[in-house]
Amino acid sequence: MAEFTMELNDEQKEVRDWLHGFAADVIRPAAAEWDEREETPWPVIQEAAKVGIYSLDFYAQQYFDPTGLGIPMAMEELFWGDAGIALSIVGTGLAAVGVLANGTEEQIGTWIPQMYGDANDVKVAAFCSSEPDAGSDVASMRTRAVYDEAKDEWVLNGTKTWATNGGIANVHVVVAVVDADLGSKGHASFIVPPGTPGLAQGQKFKKHGIRASHTAEVILDNVRVPGSCLLGGKEKLDERLARARERAKAGGERVKNAAMATFEASRPAVGAMAVGTARAAYEVALDYAKTREQFGRPIIDNQGVAFELADMRTQIDAARLLVWRASWMAVNGKPFTAAEGSMSKLFASETAKKVTGQAIQILGGNGYTREYPVERMHRDAAIYTIFEGTSEIQRLVIARTLAGVPIR
Repeated sequence: MAEFTMELNDEQKEVRDWLHGFAADVIRPAAAEWDEREETPWPVIQEAAKVGIYSLDFYAQQYFDPTGLGIPMAMEELFWGDAGIALSIVGTGLAAVGVLANGTEEQIGTWIPQMYGDANDVKVAAFCSSEPDAGSDVASMRTRAVYDEAKDEWVLNGTKTWATNGGIANVHVVVAVVDADLGSKGHASFIVPPGTPGLAQGQKFKKHGIRASHTAEVILDNVRVPGSCLLGGKEKLDERLARARERAKAGGERVKNAAMATFEASRPAVGAMAVGTARAAYEVALDYAKTREQFGRPIIDNQGVAFELADMRTQIDAARLLVWRASWMAVNGKPFTAAEGSMSKLFASETAKKVTGQAIQILGGNGYTREYPVERMHRDAAIYTIFEGTSEIQRLVIARTLAGVPIR
């Protein structure tokens, strides 16, 4: 087990500086253009692939960092560059993690390379879980997967929504209900290979922020996939469903707590994204306050502005520390006895919204225009309190954990 530390080692610093350089030199100059276009920034993703950032190997190296700081450090630097473009670069990782967590060695080796493609022909993947009537309430999922034993095929029907890369992905990972009586424990994940009939993109959403990231509905109309596309295989699924039925008879608490552990471990990464956006806005505001003069002196000499910046920096550093603590706990198997994962995501998300708003205020009228990036950063920051569990859901998880109440 790695000791908790707030000091990056030399290798981590080298990776951080490399990512920061890419964010500064490649992502930032392209941010405004792709935000306006509201399109996937394929050229930037290709550049990320060429240097090795857009690859499974890179994220695996960060994920297995024993300090737990690899992923949050990477997320903070990329999202410091621009949230929309960064999400386009890391979005495939959601699907890849789904396969890594649940798939067999053969499935991992077959499908993950197809999710990324290569530097000359980049691909993306989509993780499809949320539905029009099942966002925070995952137990209300309606997409069904029915096994056709005669053909050894699964038949998927339903509609997914808010899918990053949905419809444009080479590979889709779809969560569907296989046993409705078991609630969220009756779900399974399926690979939908490229070109499978019946899968189509529905509405593409025109969003308030993160506009460079493609978000759309995915329609599944009698989509047939081979039995080999069930992640983990049918034997493992049948065993898991049998255990879930037994636990449900005994009250189901163990099942609910196990599910929550997975969410708790993933939420700090979103918190790190929020820290990156907040830090970017703070730095713009700080530079502006040092150079903008009113009444014959820089506006940072005014206590009202200086105190705002002091609060902004304090909140950002506090958010980062919560994210790092939760990330270290997750990689070292420490139990989240106070929902520390949700704490980090909640505080970092709310900090990003607040700090980007404060940055606009410090820039005044300039901050409200698209000539300065804080306007875009403020729009982007709004997503952090919504996806991967809303702030209200985080508070509910924390409160119930403290009270010792099972989380459904």
